[in-house]
Amino acid sequence: MSQSNSAKRPLTTLQKSTKKKVTVRLKNEVEYKGKMDNVDSYMNLIMTDAEELHDGKTIANYGRVIVRGNNVLFIKLENEL
Repeated sequence: MSQSNSAKRPLTTLQKSTKKKVTVRLKNEVEYKGKMDNVDSYMNLIMTDAEELHDGKTIANYGRVIVRGNNVLFIKLENEL
């Protein structure tokens, strides 16, 4: 597979985005925002400096959050300027 095609694969993109800020929405509508420290082939995530959001407002702060991949609805990569 060419390098340009592999860069378009979601898992490859996520693996290249470790140590960056992400927003994760779960199927139960819970949303977390924080730094993605690690992701595996099942899209299980480890996040640090994570905060739980509801309607865009922080309702809890966590040091570390582990998210099971089959609960993830979407992952938004934050833009870095």
